[in-house]
Amino acid sequence: MKKTWLILPFGLCMIFLILLYDCAANNTENKSALVDTQLTNDAQSAKESETAASNQHDSQQHIATGFINEQVLDGTTGAIHYSYYLPDGYDASRKYPLVMTMPGYDMMWFGEESSGSNLNWRGFISWTELDEDLIVVSAQLTDWDETSAQQVIELTKYFIEHFAVDPSRVYGAGYSAGGETMSRAVTMRPDLYTAYLHGASQWDGEFDPIAENSVAVYIFIAENDEYYGSQQAQETYNKLYQAYQKAGYNSQQIDNVLQLEIPDDTYFNRFGIYSNYHGGGNILFEDQSILNWILSHSK
Repeated sequence: MKKTWLILPFGLCMIFLILLYDCAANNTENKSALVDTQLTNDAQSAKESETAASNQHDSQQHIATGFINEQVLDGTTGAIHYSYYLPDGYDASRKYPLVMTMPGYDMMWFGEESSGSNLNWRGFISWTELDEDLIVVSAQLTDWDETSAQQVIELTKYFIEHFAVDPSRVYGAGYSAGGETMSRAVTMRPDLYTAYLHGASQWDGEFDPIAENSVAVYIFIAENDEYYGSQQAQETYNKLYQAYQKAGYNSQQIDNVLQLEIPDDTYFNRFGIYSNYHGGGNILFEDQSILNWILSHSK
């Protein structure tokens, strides 16, 4: 009996020690599994972050900059042919001023043979040479009436929606037939445009919407413009002036948003222009003080 009594406690102790060892081993395995799982999750998260950063970097690198030529937008009024410029280092997280600049009749769209005829136009290129980084768009439109005005508006909205555009700094510029189109566009949607450069053209739009929406306007035409004549430019200025007055502007405020320049022959002669003063009106795009006057305005 005495030997049995001694063996029983010893056996129980052994069983207890074995169970305790098993629990400790299981706990160690569980901790090890948790650590392995956490490391796997951390590695996966790091990989996903690296992939996202790589995709963002690739997306930035895939944006072509400089002159992007002869593009087509499938618009509601038909195909819109255009080219555009993005500044070097274009960053989609920034906001850039947008310039919509429309050329004259000889650079409009007349079929494939005319594609890209506006690419060397100074009214397009000169904006890209300014100190400030700009997005610049020049379209080859199909007429100089309401259809083209609608196309300009649609193209403007497209760039605002798809590029890094500052909506408070959207500008228009038009020369000759392009000016007829742009003068319509800015009065049809004066809420879109901040300022407009009207070069060697006639005004086909309205006047009150310009003043009511505080759109700044610079009018430039040769005194002896052979095509339009300068008298109609003076009349446009007068009507815009009256519209601003009606909108509550005083004379000083109007001077800040409305300018008229009618240079005589001597002005053009200094640049070697002695005839075709209408075509010579393109010289306005070489005057950076005029371009910067347009860009100085914001909504």
